Amino acid sequence: MATTQQKRKTGRVMHEYKHGELKSGSGRKVKSRKQAIAIAMSESGQSRRKKSSSSSSKKKSTGSSRTKSSTSARRRSSRSTSRKKS
Repeated sequence: MATTQQKRKTGRVMHEYKHGELKSGSGRKVKSRKQAIAIAMSESGQSRRKKSSSSSSKKKSTGSSRTKSSTSARRRSSRSTSRKKS
């Protein structure tokens, strides 16, 4: 749910859009209502993902235990053996 400050910020950005004063990051005037809503939500902080305490985030962090150095060493060794064969 949006807080009072977020609603106020969203309202202010939409007001700028209606009056043709809202500009995108590149400095051009925003003509699309959808883009204006996206900017409003971004500026008010409503578009940021909230951290969830689900087990799926824990599963992602445990991933493979390989390191970059061991993977690159395997690549180097496989390249050298393939060159010798051909």
